[in-house]
Amino acid sequence: MLTWIAEVAEEPLVLDAADRSGELAANTWRLGASNEDRRALTVGAVAAAFERTADGIAARVASAGFAGPVTFYVWHDAQAGQLRCSTGSVAPDRLPFRGAHVPVGELAPVLAPFLGEDPEPTAEAGPLPVWVRAVGRR
Repeated sequence: MLTWIAEVAEEPLVLDAADRSGELAANTWRLGASNEDRRALTVGAVAAAFERTADGIAARVASAGFAGPVTFYVWHDAQAGQLRCSTGSVAPDRLPFRGAHVPVGELAPVLAPFLGEDPEPTAEAGPLPVWVRAVGRR
């Protein structure tokens, strides 16, 4: 899984504020892992991989000279059993989620439930935590 996360930074990147649907289709990645693989991973290792990926995307955005805001973001799709990540030409407070979500600055609230390290899972469904990183002009 760590290799797949790293590869996201090298995948084709579409930044077109006029075509958000095209951005979503091109820039959204679904990452799954078997239960065995999940047990072998730690929140720290997966978080570090996403941090490196965000840094790589930021470097690509800067070298492309894109003038607008760009955000890389990660969330856990519990129904699909996947981590998902995407990059879009939006500010961190304008992510394209239909439901309630809350931008977070730490990856642990996103990763722990996926990796089975959530020490206190709650029965109440709250807003979806989404890790956000500005990778373009702020």
